[in-house]
Amino acid sequence: MSQHRSLRATSTLGAKRNVLKRYERVALLSAKGQWKTGDRVTGLRKTKPPV
Repeated sequence: MSQHRSLRATSTLGAKRNVLKRYERVALLSAKGQWKTGDRVTGLRKTKPPV
């Protein structure tokens, strides 16, 4: 019996996430020079996920 496609792991589905985690946003903003160590991690500016 096969497994229903909605129950598969997300890595096998290959779906693209359109929301970044906070640590991903901090890494992206620091690479652009818009966030420095010691800045607040709450209230970060909006970012688009890398393509």
